Amino acid sequence: MSLFEHGQSLPRTALPCPASHDPVETARVTCRDASRHPRAAAEDSRTMNDVLTGVEFKQQLREGMPKLGLFLNAHSPTVAEQLAHSGYDWLLVDSQHGPMGFETLSAMIAGISSGGAKSLVRVAGCHDRGGIQQSLDVGADGVLVPYINTAEEARQAVSCCRYPTAGTRSVYFPQRSMNKGGLLGYAGAANDNVIVALQVETADCIRNIDEIAAVPGVDLLFLGQNDLCMSLGLYEKYQFPDMYFSDELRDATDRLRAAAAKNNVILGLFLFGTDRVGEFLEKGFPFISVGNDLHHVLTQAGTYVGNVEGISQDKGRQPWQRRSTALF
Repeated sequence: MSLFEHGQSLPRTALPCPASHDPVETARVTCRDASRHPRAAAEDSRTMNDVLTGVEFKQQLREGMPKLGLFLNAHSPTVAEQLAHSGYDWLLVDSQHGPMGFETLSAMIAGISSGGAKSLVRVAGCHDRGGIQQSLDVGADGVLVPYINTAEEARQAVSCCRYPTAGTRSVYFPQRSMNKGGLLGYAGAANDNVIVALQVETADCIRNIDEIAAVPGVDLLFLGQNDLCMSLGLYEKYQFPDMYFSDELRDATDRLRAAAAKNNVILGLFLFGTDRVGEFLEKGFPFISVGNDLHHVLTQAGTYVGNVEGISQDKGRQPWQRRSTALF
């Protein structure tokens, strides 16, 4: 699924002309449409400037309002900033998988903030106090803590995210200039605003999900279907992609849904593409990732290459064929 399929992910004032991908023409159309729709342009600007607090963001999720986002695995501040302006509600920097230093993380968080999206960081685990601390200190709005198996691990993750006496997060001056309230202005509201998300991705987590969901301070339980299928042995039992529609995964998901509903915890999950978004919205998952930045690059590139291949066969003096690669 293309990021810009049918122009749905672009602002109304920035839709490219369907008949041309020429950048000059696109800029001309953008300026023309903005001048014709000043109210729409003002609405878009006002929306960007009125950034939700963490409390407001979580409250809207608990009320069932969808919040769509994307994982970032390219570890590029430029890509992070561009995608923050694409209309997604949140972006998650994945420091669990792939090489990335804290300098890059800081730049990515700043880029995401410039676009008004919420920023989260997937850290190494509940033991990663340094990673959680650094992520929040450089301005992340929350963290996703993977590989949670017990209520005690959930409590440890929450503790690292909360200032005393609710937790054990170390206090230091905010490192982002956007914290206009200074240390006291930030720290006083941080315990309520920070988003604490725990990843549900193991058989042990499902066994203990009632106790995990009941831990105070857990805001969101994020279903990781890939790892959960692995942990349940479904990759050994089923052919791909049948494990994702299996009775075992459905039963585990139902247990997660019941525990979240009982404790007023938000549900989220990772998907590749948009085909099943409607299904999971109906199941009560308002916090959904539709892939990652690399997936977006590949799908958009594949669309363009495929289009040019077809055009050259119809219009070219000689047909052009895409170069064969490991992916295409």
